[in-house]
Amino acid sequence: MLNKIFLMGRLTRDPELRRTQTGTPVASFSLAVDRDFKDKSTGERTTDFIDVVAWRQTAEFVSRYFSKGRMAVVEGRLQIRDWTDKDGGKRRTAEVIADNIYFGDSKRDGDGGSYSTGFNPGGYSAGGYSAPAAPSGYGAPPADGDQFAELSDDDGELPF
Repeated sequence: MLNKIFLMGRLTRDPELRRTQTGTPVASFSLAVDRDFKDKSTGERTTDFIDVVAWRQTAEFVSRYFSKGRMAVVEGRLQIRDWTDKDGGKRRTAEVIADNIYFGDSKRDGDGGSYSTGFNPGGYSAGGYSAPAAPSGYGAPPADGDQFAELSDDDGELPF
């Protein structure tokens, strides 16, 4: 059986970081996620507001680096939870339990307004992942903004 969800949307509010009685961090927030199709009558996309819960290091990560309006990519699982409200009524909630949270947009650098590039700037996720180093012979793109770099160990032979 499989229960895996990937969502990309904007935070509707700042993450709320709390701790359980044993001190385990837990953060909750909501994502605004546009549907892939437009309404036939209005021509507009419908937006779903999806509750997300993150635990432990993921909770601390999202509360530290994300805020209202920031684009996020959430990888997790759907969980249905039954609970009783203060009036004694039975309620049911669907929420996503986040395993990993990634940056979905770029953020201004502190050095005069340039933007970081890429889907996941710096390769950081809630798990502390960092992007692997490039194999030898594959240098970083030139500083002049050209996206292509010369291969230092190219022998001119095609691999097929």
